[in-house]
Amino acid sequence: MRTFRRICIFCGSNKGLDPAFAEVARGIGEHLARSGIGVVYGGGKIGLMGEVADAALRAGGQVFGVIPQKLWDVEVGHDGLTELFVVDSMHARKMMMAQLSDAFVALPGGFGTLEELFEATTWMQLGYHRKPVGLVNAGGYYDHLLAFLDHAAAAGFVRASHRPLMLSAPDIVALLEMMAVVEIPHFSLGHAPPRL
Repeated sequence: MRTFRRICIFCGSNKGLDPAFAEVARGIGEHLARSGIGVVYGGGKIGLMGEVADAALRAGGQVFGVIPQKLWDVEVGHDGLTELFVVDSMHARKMMMAQLSDAFVALPGGFGTLEELFEATTWMQLGYHRKPVGLVNAGGYYDHLLAFLDHAAAAGFVRASHRPLMLSAPDIVALLEMMAVVEIPHFSLGHAPPRL
């Protein structure tokens, strides 16, 4: 049974058209704070990112942001966090977020969210970390993505043993329960890469 000190949240820098997504983001920030779990995220003050951070802070939680200098310079960074790290690139941002976190959770988002979600899953698949990865499928937002992953597994491009690595649940409570007990297979192609 895993416990989590800090969880990395991937989510949109937009709020989406349905106000329910922002409500879900606020609920997740609040739930993590009340559970004593710190939030690690991309450091923004806009979109779902800002909703998660502000809700966690209002509930007394700790929130750690990691933002590239380029985005900080255009004033999208959150200046009210527990701690904000300004780094020199997107690569450095993702590496630091991974190092600070015990697990990864994706909320609804666009290209950036998907890229982060798949990179964290790939790193786990290859043995660079053994931290659970999951997504909150709020309002069925990720239904088509999950169906595609099943298709990729059926077509032989995702190993059957790796398909369950990307967990999914309709809410954060159910997802955390799954992440606490999921078995992560060991990397099996020779020696394991260095850990994050």
